[in-house]
Amino acid sequence: MRTAEREITSPVDLCLPDGRLDPAAVGWTRRPLHRANLRGWGRVKRWEYWGVVTPTHIVGLVASSLDYAGTHGVYVLDRATGRELAKDAVTPLARGVRMPDRSGEGTASARGGGVAVEFVQHAEGTTITASAPGFRLDAEAPLVPGHESLGVVVPWSGRRFQYTVKDLGRPVHGRMRLGSRDVAFDASDSFAVLDHGRGKWPYSVSWNWAAGWAPGRAVQLGGRWTDGTGSTENALFLDGRLHKIGDELVWEYDRTDWLRPWRITGPRVEAEFHPFHVRADRTSLLVVSNDTHQCFGGFTGRARADDGSWVDLDGLTGWAEEARNRW
Repeated sequence: MRTAEREITSPVDLCLPDGRLDPAAVGWTRRPLHRANLRGWGRVKRWEYWGVVTPTHIVGLVASSLDYAGTHGVYVLDRATGRELAKDAVTPLARGVRMPDRSGEGTASARGGGVAVEFVQHAEGTTITASAPGFRLDAEAPLVPGHESLGVVVPWSGRRFQYTVKDLGRPVHGRMRLGSRDVAFDASDSFAVLDHGRGKWPYSVSWNWAAGWAPGRAVQLGGRWTDGTGSTENALFLDGRLHKIGDELVWEYDRTDWLRPWRITGPRVEAEFHPFHVRADRTSLLVVSNDTHQCFGGFTGRARADDGSWVDLDGLTGWAEEARNRW
């Protein structure tokens, strides 16, 4: 199904004064233009996730406020050995969590339970720092002139909606400390991905998300959670320029064998994803639960640009995931 999405080109508030979704905010952007002026308590979710991919490691950092709790964590994969470092923390009532109203501005941070993450957003880019037992990261993700990101508002209803920014292929450089080992990485062959989220969610929801990058090309694909809303979070990026894909996509994968190839298809997408590692993350806390399988690997196939030409996706590196949440 193809959607009829509107491009937004000027700043807009996400919510009306009564806290409901502003219809004028529904659409997509090439740079962050929404102010997430969320009000009230209950079902309100705010998060910042940064994924960093280097030739030797993959790092995932999250800071979030779920109203009743703050959840934040650090994940590191050694690509050569398959060894994982994972440390997650929960703080009651989101104590110690800061979330700015606008993507690309201010500081997002969370600390507690031995974990600290901080994302300082400034005109030149984002400074990313994180620490956990046996781990320290200091990195910089510069903002390249002309670089575009995908912002989308997904409207389930006037009271349930989500604003997301997916910023792919940011060059990143810095240094990690893993135990007694120092690991430096360079922007020539390392990249970062931002997932910025603000909204009021249903209690139970599932989603798919895939992101991949190679020099000069990137792809952002999503599904399930946007189906039937009239909005999609699908895009191709060429030399930093966004080509919006307004089709709902078909996701095919084997939940009994996550390492089998995934297929993601639509009128403008013919992609295959080939995992080399699976990260399984499950939590169950009475009425709150999460079941996520994030697969890291490479892409093949092709996607169609705005001018109708097909772009090769072979060689893109990134991830594809399924998440099921009751929250």
